[in-house]
Amino acid sequence: MRRVLILGSTGSIGTQALDVIRANPGRFKVVGLAAGTDRTGLEAQAEEFGVEHTALGAVEAEQLVRDVDADVVLNGITGSVGLGPTLAALESGRTLALANKESLIVGGALVTALAAPGQIVPVDSEHSAIAQALRSGTADEVRRLVLTASGGPFRGRSRASLSEVTPAEALAHPTWDMGRVVTTNSATLVNKGLEVIEAHLLFDVPYDRIDVVVHPQSIVHSMVEFVDGSTIAQASPPDMRLPISLGLDWPERVAGVGRPLDWTTATSWTFEPLDEGAFPAVALAKRVGRAGRTYPAVFNAANEQAVDAFHEGRLPFPGIVELIERVVESHEAPAELTRQTLAEAERWARDAADRAIAAAS
Repeated sequence: MRRVLILGSTGSIGTQALDVIRANPGRFKVVGLAAGTDRTGLEAQAEEFGVEHTALGAVEAEQLVRDVDADVVLNGITGSVGLGPTLAALESGRTLALANKESLIVGGALVTALAAPGQIVPVDSEHSAIAQALRSGTADEVRRLVLTASGGPFRGRSRASLSEVTPAEALAHPTWDMGRVVTTNSATLVNKGLEVIEAHLLFDVPYDRIDVVVHPQSIVHSMVEFVDGSTIAQASPPDMRLPISLGLDWPERVAGVGRPLDWTTATSWTFEPLDEGAFPAVALAKRVGRAGRTYPAVFNAANEQAVDAFHEGRLPFPGIVELIERVVESHEAPAELTRQTLAEAERWARDAADRAIAAAS
């Protein structure tokens, strides 16, 4: 019986994790729940699953991680506020099922230095796919990682045409149903840039051996190419419950958690190169990742401010990545990476982004 602590329990990842647990009562037991602001939803979940230990907000969630006896902590919190709970889970020695990519990207070496081998299990579908494919060979046999991207709602559009994009259009993702920030990040491909940084930190593969390919069907979730020319891909219908279930009980698989592909029906999968002229976020993210220190935190914070400004009509769609680049290029990273310098860098980035947005409005 795996004892599970779920952070971000009322969000998309959290509710789907509870779906998996609900369907497998003899395999998992919920011992703690934390939500962001939805107290009513949290209380309903606690009552259903008989949970005594709950928390509201990231600060309480971090303390809950330190106080509750669990085998695995699923961090489904949104945003860099998830860093504290991520560090607490690693310090406690528990398995960390990580859906909160921002905490790893922003925390960087702070997170990787704490993590024991195999302690972090990725929950993002792309990184779960890579983790599954990596079981086919040794680290020395890996030539490159290939992250797939749906291409978002504007695949095939020219950079010039993107200036007319509306917030409603940016939220019309062709495959996934996500929140405002993540869906917009998928449209700009900022999300894929963040995932490239995450892949580097999770699997210790250099940036020049991590590629992105556009795969509109979102069936192949990512691939690993090996030195003998073999490519191992993980394929399944889009359903986050599959990678969530692996995060909860890695490396064991949970029967029936997702539906298999239908091989009796004719279908086509396509793969296209990424248009970096129209979507420069991935190349920018690689530069930021190589720079390290507080630069990824600045990238992430500037993006969040830019996304809000876009949805408020104060910034055009291409201006999101343009703004991020301006803020990143004006940043001077401190010599030492600590929680304090990260917090200061994030505050600086948000202020710098807001000033640039105001000047452009």
